[in-house]
Amino acid sequence: MEKIILNYIVYYLLFPGFLFLALSGMFMSWVDRKVTARVQWRVGPPFLQPFYDLQKLFIKESFVPLGGNKIVFALAPVLSIISVVLISDIMLLAFLNSKTGFIGDLIVVMYFFTMIPLSSILGASASNSPYASLGASREMKTVLAYELPLILSLLVPVIKSHSVSIGKIVETQSVTGSFCGNLSGFLALLVAFFCIQAKMGLAPFDMSEAETEIAAGTTVEYSGPFLALWKLSKMMMLVAAPLFIAIMFWGGGPKFMIVLKYMALIVLAILVKNTNPRVRIDQAVRFFWNKMSLTAVLALLLAVIGY
Repeated sequence: MEKIILNYIVYYLLFPGFLFLALSGMFMSWVDRKVTARVQWRVGPPFLQPFYDLQKLFIKESFVPLGGNKIVFALAPVLSIISVVLISDIMLLAFLNSKTGFIGDLIVVMYFFTMIPLSSILGASASNSPYASLGASREMKTVLAYELPLILSLLVPVIKSHSVSIGKIVETQSVTGSFCGNLSGFLALLVAFFCIQAKMGLAPFDMSEAETEIAAGTTVEYSGPFLALWKLSKMMMLVAAPLFIAIMFWGGGPKFMIVLKYMALIVLAILVKNTNPRVRIDQAVRFFWNKMSLTAVLALLLAVIGY
């Protein structure tokens, strides 16, 4: 019993849980800001700047807007962080050792991925702010736009591996090679990449937190430790989301290579963020429902016939 409790403490608090995600998320946030600075011909922040930002927020006071729901307002960022930690636990444990996974763990991971934007919508709705309400409305529309093509793209590795288990999907790629090495897998990876870009809230799909339009939108009323938790959650997503699609579509070969594959995807996401203007919400919906959904359906059909 003590060994089981110790394992849970290691998995959820150390690796691949909270501590691993927090440290690697802060590092990737620094990489994001550094690459962004280089693209804009700036020097960029020092290495510990993400830590300094969180430290500053944690020593400040949090305010709950008058008329807001205090409980939902406070629990929303906590729910987001818990969801990201559980995603990392399930995903990485199944990737490192397929025997630790379970049937349907892919469905569970997708559920927790959906909980992250939902917690943002709940927090914004509980803040009793017109800007936050507008951000929540945009977030809902964005989620409805990208969830369909994302699910369709993830059906490609499910069909190729005949399983909804992440461990089984990784095992299949270790035998047959990465799914992105053929046409259907490559198209599905392309669709999943843009959907994950929107899920991470990066430009050009950052409509719900558009500072120049709606003053940070969903997080406009957050301050102090509550805002720090939101920022930490977004940092963690910089690790969990690209790593997830790297495992699902590019998981073949030596397992240590997943780090390089992940870095390639996150740097590409940062470059897309810095080279494309923010789109309107109606443009985002049309992009995902038309182009991405049709591409995902094509990839799905190609996977069914063996391409």
